[in-house]
Amino acid sequence: MRRAARERTPGPLVLDVRGRPGPPPLRFVRPDDGAPPALHQGNRPLFLARSAGDGCCRELHLRRLPGHRSPLPPLRAASMREPADWRHRYARWLEDASGGPLHDGRWGLTARASFAPGIWTEDFVRDWPDCVLELLCGGGWHGVLPLRPLSGPDAPRVKAYRKHARDGTLAPVLLWWVSFLDGWLILDGHDRAVAALAEGREPECVVLARLPDGAHWRREADELTAAHEERAARPAGLARAYADTLAALPYDEAPTPLWPPTRDA
Repeated sequence: MRRAARERTPGPLVLDVRGRPGPPPLRFVRPDDGAPPALHQGNRPLFLARSAGDGCCRELHLRRLPGHRSPLPPLRAASMREPADWRHRYARWLEDASGGPLHDGRWGLTARASFAPGIWTEDFVRDWPDCVLELLCGGGWHGVLPLRPLSGPDAPRVKAYRKHARDGTLAPVLLWWVSFLDGWLILDGHDRAVAALAEGREPECVVLARLPDGAHWRREADELTAAHEERAARPAGLARAYADTLAALPYDEAPTPLWPPTRDA
């Protein structure tokens, strides 16, 4: 499968994905009846939603359904103990995944070890399958939503991960930032999240998010990359200009696309 180009940036790992026009296997679908978007993986719905209220006090009622498949392969204990930049590992696995969210455009993977107070406590959804998200004006929801039931802190796999958490070798949780929820979905690492929290720690995470994408940004990045790679030895001023221009590209999150219903969805 075609690899995404990596943008050299001082911030997130940025993937420039091409040749995948979508819709991707894991996607948000806008129902024909005007209801809130539903999450699908392949032809299987993973959650259905309905809204209640209006103005600044809206509620999103979700019913999650079984069947979520992680886009990452199973993690072995030995691989977690190996030093790694997990952003690059997860990027490679997401590119190879048959059930992931990647499609054409720019994507950022950011390592994140701390969150605002409450994200992993009162705003971490532990109920299954039904939950209610309060979408407030100006602040949104800003929580973490699992896509499968959470294991208990004493479940065998969680207990094994708790030892990794104590040893500092626990692989990060993979989150997906969803703009209209103003929050994150857990794509991989449900048991790792439970293990870290059981040890009194916030889970370390890699956050996947869509980034702004436009033809002029893409052309500029292409031209800069081509010029930079034509010759390795360039004046220091040009190298600095290259880095400064790439740093000025938009890295804030872009709206999460909503896809129309398809026959197989």
